[in-house]
Amino acid sequence: MAHTPVNHPARPIFRAIGGLVGLYFVVFGALGVIAAAGNDFFAQDETKVLGQGTNMGFSLLSVLIGAVILAGTAIGRNLDVAVNQWLAYTLMVIGLAALAFLQTDANVLNFSIMTVVVVLTLSLVLLVVGMYGKVGSDDEHEAWQKARLVL
Repeated sequence: MAHTPVNHPARPIFRAIGGLVGLYFVVFGALGVIAAAGNDFFAQDETKVLGQGTNMGFSLLSVLIGAVILAGTAIGRNLDVAVNQWLAYTLMVIGLAALAFLQTDANVLNFSIMTVVVVLTLSLVLLVVGMYGKVGSDDEHEAWQKARLVL
């Protein structure tokens, strides 16, 4: 049995929040592509968008991540739950790796500390959205409610 809620009453709100996170990544990435135009793909320079360090590589990755989140949100049917959870874990790994290599030549995505904070925060938001967005049958919802009341 799953440990996450099924048919949570705030599911539409969580789904909208997931869509907003996807929209943020698309907008950030598009602005980053504009700002990093003409620079190397993995340039480690002073290019900043919305106060965050970026380069062409991370900007294009952000557009891709945002598009996948928006597509999952638009399709729904628990695909959004899987997409949001997997991308949340992926973004956590990227953010923590970037934090580890922040002041080194291995900072290929040109992260700044603000970029790390934003990526980790948005990954946690996506994880919560994924945890509370699951849709199931009435029987699954009733079983989850009974299990919750036992705890």
